[in-house]
Amino acid sequence: MQLCVIGTGYVGLVTGTCFAEAGNQVICVDVDQAKIERLNKGEVPIFEPGLEGLVKQNRKNGRLTFTTDLSQGINNSEICFIAVGTPPREDGSADLKHVLEVAEGIAKVATRKIIVGTKSTVPVGTGDRIEQTFRETTKVPCAVFSNPEFLKEGDAINDFMKPDRIILGINDSSIEPALRELYAPFMRQSDRLIVMSRHSAELTKYAANAMLATRISFMNELANLCESVSANINDIRKGIGSDPRIGSAFLYPGMGYGGSCFPKDIKALLKTSHEAGVQLEVVEAVEKANQNQKGKLFEKIVRHYGNREKLKGLKMALWGLAFKAKTDDIRESPALSLADKLLEAGVKLSAFDPEAIQNVKNSYADRLEFGQNSYECLEGASGLIVATEWNEFRSPDYGRMKNLMKEKVIFDGRNLLNAAHLKALGFVYYGVGIP
Repeated sequence: MQLCVIGTGYVGLVTGTCFAEAGNQVICVDVDQAKIERLNKGEVPIFEPGLEGLVKQNRKNGRLTFTTDLSQGINNSEICFIAVGTPPREDGSADLKHVLEVAEGIAKVATRKIIVGTKSTVPVGTGDRIEQTFRETTKVPCAVFSNPEFLKEGDAINDFMKPDRIILGINDSSIEPALRELYAPFMRQSDRLIVMSRHSAELTKYAANAMLATRISFMNELANLCESVSANINDIRKGIGSDPRIGSAFLYPGMGYGGSCFPKDIKALLKTSHEAGVQLEVVEAVEKANQNQKGKLFEKIVRHYGNREKLKGLKMALWGLAFKAKTDDIRESPALSLADKLLEAGVKLSAFDPEAIQNVKNSYADRLEFGQNSYECLEGASGLIVATEWNEFRSPDYGRMKNLMKEKVIFDGRNLLNAAHLKALGFVYYGVGIP
């Protein structure tokens, strides 16, 4: 099929590339000329395992093209996807400025009926507003559907090519056959396509993220209780995760959730509920619990060294800057939230991350030192903070670490390391929910 994807950010680039990989002709459109030039050279501006290779391969095969010309994308396509950002406003609501600007742009250049879907995470009623924009701008007919993405950063290619489910919010049944045809290659083993109303589909994405955020915050609060009653959260995680009604996913405690989705989507869902006159007490508690959790590791660090004043001038190593492993995304990263508190207290931080350093340099300039590898950060450090669960941090050379560190203290915000083994080697170890 002939497709257009507007927006070459994380969602748009993965979506366009994976559709091209399935044999479709895809035109990706973006207003950022520099980004389009990079993509046309085969340079991918984000880190996502497997993505760069697929972009290069599908460009070479002629199935994937990049342009700033919206008219070229729209009038050479049967279906168009809007995949631009919906950042949070100050009041927590999703800013639909870019989505509605794109909708108006499509309406102005479209010369024939177009099918438009939202991949962007948008509040209930956004599809209605897009339709209204079309009616006010052009007489060209437009059918709008909701098709929320469920991509995990670090495993997005696999999530798209082998989806758990595909949600289609359709109010115009005449477009359903074309959308089923589009997604047929991704459902060869079983039909995972779920069709519902557009409002229901728009809310489904927020509901899914809120449920996952709830599990994370619940485990973080249990971990805090464990530390007070000498229980071990890792044992509890296994105990409850073995219950098939609960399952083991998203039961890992840590420093709080971050990234581009959960924080803003929770705020947007709460804003929608307030506008509807409905109080989501559980979701409000999740938001509060996550904010509290982001400060817990800092509190442990202060307690260990005695008080906040004693942190001034102390050198510490920070392993991990991205909000999670397998990505260079630092948006709402708990690691950086902690870094801000430590820098404010006068700590000298030396940091390493396999992928996110450049993104952090753009924001932190010379406020942070950066190691060429994880061990370089440790030299003369009075403590190590593990803030992102990269695989290469899981089995470090403890003998080398002991020789490099001034004080053998580890604050493991991801429970990545073996606490008993470290204590046997003479390290002071602080985990999350581990007595």
